[in-house]
Amino acid sequence: MEPFDKKLAGSLLFAGAAQFLVAMIIAETLYPGYSASLNYISDMGVGPSALIFNSSVFLFGLAIIVSSYYLQRVFRNLLISILVTVAGAGAAGVGLFTETVPLLHLIFSFIAFFFGALSEIAAYRIQKPPLSYLSVIMGTASLLALILFATKNDLGLGIGGMERMVAYPIILWAIGFGGHLLG
Repeated sequence: MEPFDKKLAGSLLFAGAAQFLVAMIIAETLYPGYSASLNYISDMGVGPSALIFNSSVFLFGLAIIVSSYYLQRVFRNLLISILVTVAGAGAAGVGLFTETVPLLHLIFSFIAFFFGALSEIAAYRIQKPPLSYLSVIMGTASLLALILFATKNDLGLGIGGMERMVAYPIILWAIGFGGHLLG
């Protein structure tokens, strides 16, 4: 059962993250005047791109949550399973609670970003080099970008650009780790 569980976890992570990345690109193009530098990612969750963005980020979160069950079955590492589950719950919450519910949206966004980055870092235990090293580097980069983002230091990227420096390493790690599990 372990090879099947490993491939299922990988499929969920890969497909969930890949569909979200593509949906974000589509949502950006459907949102008139949207700027990756000046707009928050979640701005796509209201307006003309709301259905695509919100359903996609919710599905991403759901895929992460379900994958954590299979990761636990394969690796028997409770810490990683908990971190991944909480990160998935954060992403799903972002899809449910848009910017029109500011406090809940802020909480779920923080949970998704913070626990997503921690998941990347903790996963070094269940990955082989060089992916284990890249996982720590990407998780650390996300955490540092989260600190800069939270303190409104955008390093000239704009608030949307800095938010992407938090989110993209997490999304790319999920695609990479998912592919690794499939291999």
